Amino acid sequence: MKELGIKPGDKLQVQTYNWGPCVIRFKITEKFKKLLLEEAKEATKDYRENLAGQLDKELGYSDESKNKALPFVSQYLGIYDQMFQQFRNKAYDKKPEYFMSSMWINFQRQYEFNPPHDHDGCLSFVIYLSIPEKLKKEHAAYKGKSAGPGGIQFIYGEGGRDCVTYMSHFPEEGDMFIFPAWLKHWVSPYKSDVVRVSVSGNIHNSAPLNQIKKGELIGEEDEEYIKELKNKL
Repeated sequence: MKELGIKPGDKLQVQTYNWGPCVIRFKITEKFKKLLLEEAKEATKDYRENLAGQLDKELGYSDESKNKALPFVSQYLGIYDQMFQQFRNKAYDKKPEYFMSSMWINFQRQYEFNPPHDHDGCLSFVIYLSIPEKLKKEHAAYKGKSAGPGGIQFIYGEGGRDCVTYMSHFPEEGDMFIFPAWLKHWVSPYKSDVVRVSVSGNIHNSAPLNQIKKGELIGEEDEEYIKELKNKL
């Protein structure tokens, strides 16, 4: 620091900038998890023709099931909005009005995978309902650099020095990721002869996320929840 002319006790003024897409991970409640599993019993429509995944069983939820799930999803979307405004350090010009255009359940089996793809809408989510122990052990034993068996990886931007272009994560039961629908992502296959269950959905809104709002950011209770959530992640 001497070369910079900084003396002991002087403050070095540094600022970093949030950049790129906003991806947030939540833990859903047991009540919401139970609802998704119960409503899955009514999901009979083969949804594969709408999806990029190389899975043998992907079923669409009914409109009635989507309506039951929407109040839960809306709560997490509300928190996403609040944290996104903090991420950008700007508020919305108009509060988003969301509707869920689609929701489906995925039964991923041995060697099945999702290639790099994106979704329709403005936001998308994925919720992991069941992670078999054999898959957890297989991933724990993985020594490579990629997302690993059963991992999810988000991809953004061009590679280069001092540039983070991807985020990998091996999900736990109850994990919910909300992310921009246009964000490329993929899901790795695995060797274990087990079934992992997840739920995905697409969200549309009438107010683009890049609009700026004057006032009405978040309340004190929301701020405390966000602080607690950040500490857990």
